[in-house]
Amino acid sequence: MGRKVFLNSSNRLVAGNSLALISIFLFSAGFPAAEVLLKIWHPITLMFFRLLFGVSALIILWILLEGLSAILKAPWLKGIQIGLLGFGLGTNLLLFAQWYTDPVTVALLATLIPISATILEVWDGRRKLNKKFILGLAASITGGFIAVSENISIELGWGILMALASGFCFMWASDKSVTRLSEISSIARTSVTFTGAAVFSMISFMVMFALGFIENPAWLTSVQFLNLIVYSIIAMAVSQVFFIAAIDKVGIAITSLHLNFSPFYVMLILFVLGGTWDVRAIIGATIVAFGVWLAQTR
Repeated sequence: MGRKVFLNSSNRLVAGNSLALISIFLFSAGFPAAEVLLKIWHPITLMFFRLLFGVSALIILWILLEGLSAILKAPWLKGIQIGLLGFGLGTNLLLFAQWYTDPVTVALLATLIPISATILEVWDGRRKLNKKFILGLAASITGGFIAVSENISIELGWGILMALASGFCFMWASDKSVTRLSEISSIARTSVTFTGAAVFSMISFMVMFALGFIENPAWLTSVQFLNLIVYSIIAMAVSQVFFIAAIDKVGIAITSLHLNFSPFYVMLILFVLGGTWDVRAIIGATIVAFGVWLAQTR
């Protein structure tokens, strides 16, 4: 009996960490894509179209996997409430943070997000802190900082505050997506909560457009449109489905530690696209991996 419990626990750890790894890699692909799109669109415009494409793709996939009846029975009101404040505010703050800074800096600040996730679990009594977890958390944050140490600046101002606030909003909404919507699947949770984010974004877009702060969006070239698909469907919609599934397996704190790989993933993607490589990214990712492992050892 004890061996069976151990194997089940081990399988959950492997599955949860694998899902988190996939999620954060896909999420990281959104930073270079956003950098391309922010050169032609206002952040509010970009977020509106990102959520429009992302939610549309999620609902179509949801129908294909579970049928129309699952959509009609879903707890839409509860999901929209979570997504409106958590993902709606969080996604806009994240994009404005990148607008004020750059994709690697935002990825750097994302390494502090596990602190917010840990606070949420400890506050609810779902996690008791021990030395190994605290050391693992510290190691993962340190690794993330090392990965982009050349880009650290003390003159980022509002960009820092927006990125940190965005991270807390994301973690709160992701956590509540699992704890308050436990009766539905990961794709259902993502769809209903991101619909709330889309409502928030639509209101923001309409108000800003009516006040004259936003002009009619420029037409996209084929390359720019491809970046929009990557940014909205792959880096947001699909990534979040994997992220929610990972939280279901190993919890929000452990899953969030994988965010500290994002500076390494961003640099890897930029390198493939013709950018330069920094050996510190490898060192940082190695330390992050050690931290993720240490935090989960018994």
